[in-house]
Amino acid sequence: MKHGKYPLIITFLVPPVLLYVVFVVSPYLQAFQISTTDWLGYSADANSVGLANFRALWHDDYVWNALKNNAILLGLVPVLTIVLGLFFATMLNMGGRKGRAGVSGVRGSALYRTVYFFPQVLSVVIIALLWKEVYHPNKGLLTSALHAVGLGSPTWLGDPRTAFWCVLAVMVWSNVGFYVVLFGAAMSAVPKEIYEAVMLDGASRLTTLRRVTLPLLWDTVQVAWVYLAIFALDGFILVQLMTNGGPNFSTDVIGVRMYDTAFGSETKFGYASAIGVVMFFLTLSVAVLSLRAGRRDRIEYSS
Repeated sequence: MKHGKYPLIITFLVPPVLLYVVFVVSPYLQAFQISTTDWLGYSADANSVGLANFRALWHDDYVWNALKNNAILLGLVPVLTIVLGLFFATMLNMGGRKGRAGVSGVRGSALYRTVYFFPQVLSVVIIALLWKEVYHPNKGLLTSALHAVGLGSPTWLGDPRTAFWCVLAVMVWSNVGFYVVLFGAAMSAVPKEIYEAVMLDGASRLTTLRRVTLPLLWDTVQVAWVYLAIFALDGFILVQLMTNGGPNFSTDVIGVRMYDTAFGSETKFGYASAIGVVMFFLTLSVAVLSLRAGRRDRIEYSS
């Protein structure tokens, strides 16, 4: 520090910034450059084709089908996950008896939080393989349960009518627990006097959630929405491991489409990079629009 604070700051900032530029920014810039070529990924030749890859994307029915599936995920996954997360967090933090001004959680809430959070300790690969076994058409848990009560069952991941919704259910299941804990922590930071006053006025728990809890937790909900929107636009690992986009491209998403284009039989790295560039701008646009659309005046409270 005898030479001043700025040399010290520069000394600690320059190495991580250089690492970030080399390993994060540089691949992004290379993807933009590769997207304007016909590079096949394994040769030294990469001829410039301008915007031909992007023009081909406009007429690619497989890409549009993948984008349609991503749009459905974008519309449902954040909504279902946040609604369920808020509901369970409210029950765990305010679902007890009204004998304590209605602000006590249900009995055993700590155990429930652990159970809800359990999917977060599993890798996405394990979750995908686990649910493939659950959806197994012959010996899966769902099939066995339906057969036990004398009901038939679809082939789940093998039926184009049900495969997409099965994957969507797994996406919601794997994320709800994290947001239950996140929303629960945010609710715990709200002064109990606010809830006591609302309960004394005779407000129901639903009204309290809608009129009090949600406005106070809006910043947390907004961040959750952005993260879930980005997750919905990706969804690559779950889809690739559970269905690989099938059957009949019914679960195809843009991440799987990009992977198959780059590493499939055609190995079109230039075309796959163009898909990646489009995905980059879509994700960036969704994040920015979500932040702007959800902007509200901050509600301040004192403890």
